[in-house]
Amino acid sequence: MKLIKKALFFTTFLCAQCLFAQYTEVINSNRPGVSKSAFSVGTNVAQLEVGPYIINEKHTPLKYEVSGFGADFTARYGLLFEQLEINIEGTYQNDTFTDNRSVISSEDKRSNFKQFTLGAKYLVYDPYKNSEEEEKPNLYSYHANRTFKWKSLIPAVAVYAGANFDTKNNPYTGPGVEGFSPKIMVATQNNFPGGWVLVTNFLKDRIGTDYSDFQYIITLTHSFSPQWVVFAETQGIQSDFYADNLFRFGGGYLWSKDFQLDTAVTFNTKDTPSVFGLNFGMSYRFDFHVDKETANENSREAADKRKPKKKKGKKKRTDDFDDDGSL
Repeated sequence: MKLIKKALFFTTFLCAQCLFAQYTEVINSNRPGVSKSAFSVGTNVAQLEVGPYIINEKHTPLKYEVSGFGADFTARYGLLFEQLEINIEGTYQNDTFTDNRSVISSEDKRSNFKQFTLGAKYLVYDPYKNSEEEEKPNLYSYHANRTFKWKSLIPAVAVYAGANFDTKNNPYTGPGVEGFSPKIMVATQNNFPGGWVLVTNFLKDRIGTDYSDFQYIITLTHSFSPQWVVFAETQGIQSDFYADNLFRFGGGYLWSKDFQLDTAVTFNTKDTPSVFGLNFGMSYRFDFHVDKETANENSREAADKRKPKKKKGKKKRTDDFDDDGSL
């Protein structure tokens, strides 16, 4: 029973931290899915998220196969404001393209960045701001913390703007797509009672090119213990170069407050091409965050120490005087 109470206290404490501030006591990673949360990592926090993966694709009508491996990575940093985050993200893949249209199959070794983007995200609306007293977790009632609140339907909203860089003759982009192109996104996040989080992304990628695409990503995450989290995700992609509906399932494990491990499987339900992927990843946080209130208190304490102390005059004892009051 004591263990359950401790776990409940820890979980509700972390939920409170997520609700009322950008910075959290434990790492806040976008992995293991590919969606981006509305909240930043917090000022002066640097975070690395990386995951190697294996991929297999088979296009039945066009009779080709792709098999290989790759890695996706993201470097995030909270800059100037709690709401602002700058990031670099990319995906590098190395695979073999096998053409089976003729009697003798031909193979083509390929490798390049499928994506390389520099961007910034800013939280424009936080429904949990200034509601700390109202939303404090009830440490004495398990069911009270899981009662549905209508206010949780109002999401936090962030906007993102970035620039892609694509090399010439990249096999993973549309013909003629090269150089810099803009990318914009709107991200929303709902934190529901009971450890449920819903994240949605709507983005327009490679704007201005002949093969600009629109994507949506919907991720539902559930934390059922202080260390374990599971998720389900759907991603829709629509462009003249590639269109798909991908599904992901997986989970993550919090090794320490600054280190997370995760895994996920990706697949679709069509054969143009069929997709199957498996990835393992990790997220690590370099935490240099200083809370403003703590910093102000430390500054006041330091200022008080630097103030010169007033000299106190020597107090004369009453027995130093004669009966008439003279020395």
